[in-house]
Amino acid sequence: MGHTNKETLMPLTTFDRVPRRRWLAATTTLLAALAVTPAWAQAGKEAEWPARPLRMLVGFPAGSSPDLMARTIAEPLSQALGKAVVVENRPGAGGNIAADMVARATDNHTIGLMINGNMTIAKILNPAAPYDPLTDLAPVSLLAVAPLVLAAPAGAPGATAADFLAEARRAGDRWNYGTPGIGTVAHLGMELIKSLTGLAPVHVPYPGNPQVITGMIGGDVQMALLPPGLAMAQVNGGKLRAIGVTSAGRSSVVPAVPSLSEAGVKGLQLEIWNAVAAPNSLPKAHVNRLATLLADIVRQPEVRQKILAQGWQVAGTSPEGLANRVKTDTAAMAEVIRKNDIRPR
Repeated sequence: MGHTNKETLMPLTTFDRVPRRRWLAATTTLLAALAVTPAWAQAGKEAEWPARPLRMLVGFPAGSSPDLMARTIAEPLSQALGKAVVVENRPGAGGNIAADMVARATDNHTIGLMINGNMTIAKILNPAAPYDPLTDLAPVSLLAVAPLVLAAPAGAPGATAADFLAEARRAGDRWNYGTPGIGTVAHLGMELIKSLTGLAPVHVPYPGNPQVITGMIGGDVQMALLPPGLAMAQVNGGKLRAIGVTSAGRSSVVPAVPSLSEAGVKGLQLEIWNAVAAPNSLPKAHVNRLATLLADIVRQPEVRQKILAQGWQVAGTSPEGLANRVKTDTAAMAEVIRKNDIRPR
């Protein structure tokens, strides 16, 4: 009864058979491997981005040039991403309200359709601006560029551009000019034209270009710099007159309209552009993916034709290409602000 059969003994456990030092080393290796697992899971999660619809914020009203551009690219972008791209209009402050919302977004699902000013001189123009475009926004892609058209009411005086400018010079501050807001390229461009020509019209800011056009047709303002698509639609409808474009020579976008340099405004070369930006917190992989998709989308024949019809030349750059454009335009517009002592009200 007291004898114990060796075959009935329980086998040694793995722990009993493995020296403690080797067991601790193996355990440490296993725990390290397990610690990596969440990173793998996170990588898989990132690869599934976007996980829900994207918001594309536009800082101008429905029907404005940025709004039209946003709606032109939203549908093909949603098809490429497999998630809806929802355009939201948040007008005000020359587009800077929407730009600030983009800069502060932390959900990784908010981007913005921007104009020049939102990504260049917002902080230079107004040091109290809540965001800094150079540090808080991530450039994604420059979509399209165009000169501005100096437009006037259909019945504006002067047979030629030079005649019109002469009449404007004589009118002094009895004439007004409209823009979609303080600090927009239309505003800075008109101040540049004033400094080059001796004109003195008074600035009247509006929420967006549709309201500028209404004000011009109604006689509240006598001139404005407008995107070509919006300007020429009104010109062709007989409601406005195209005085000249702000490119150094005639533009392929509106070849029938003379450049203002032909009317004696020397040293003027100014372009507007639309671009997509994201919060600086958006992972670089997502920024690069968006840029690649957008560059492809704006070159698709159907989309390209729509953009051309809106008065734009297609660009479709990399994030680095847009960053370079932001840098050069910031320097140029900062000089206009300094020379003309432009400040927010």
